Amino acid sequence: MKTWEWGDSLDRRFAIIANRAPSSGNLNLNDLPGSGGRMDVIARAINSALFLSHGIRDDTQIIVHLMGNGIPRRVFLDGGDLRGVRPDERSISGHFKSLIKTPVPPIGHFESVSSGIRQSGGDIAQTLSEWQDEGVKCYVLDIDGDDISDTTIEGKCGFILSDDLLLDLDRQDIRGEVSISLGKTWLQGHSCITIVHYHIDSQIQ
Repeated sequence: MKTWEWGDSLDRRFAIIANRAPSSGNLNLNDLPGSGGRMDVIARAINSALFLSHGIRDDTQIIVHLMGNGIPRRVFLDGGDLRGVRPDERSISGHFKSLIKTPVPPIGHFESVSSGIRQSGGDIAQTLSEWQDEGVKCYVLDIDGDDISDTTIEGKCGFILSDDLLLDLDRQDIRGEVSISLGKTWLQGHSCITIVHYHIDSQIQ
């Protein structure tokens, strides 16, 4: 099952698990770290994944898994089509505030929210299944993995990370994954994404 016809240029995907960010109901933009379930962390990750100093990465998608309450909801942000989103926490979170007031679409149905933003039901296991069907190589960011500097990353690649909580993942859901390390110090998610982008960019001739 394909997530969407994103186009041939889409090579990089980031799947971030928002363990406490609400999947439905209300999102308080004045309290993103608290009642917002660390939506501030998610917004910074989206910023690092998609936004450049003067543009947007059109080869990158980030999938946010809202797991905070109710039915899990996945939000897909595609840099190739994204419009009307500013690279600041409040603007990004404002889009989530609106979409979590809508019903969670069923798994397998990808509902357009706005230009470059779509949503569907499902959790990380569903995303990994779709990646496998699409031939996406899966990388898990883990301090005990192989050093990223020794890893060649090319083609369709997907990276899994968590919010401020440790990544709790059933490895049985992942086939042929590679664990890569960005060092022995726990970094914030948005910093990890920046390092991954830099590593891939440096390999492009």
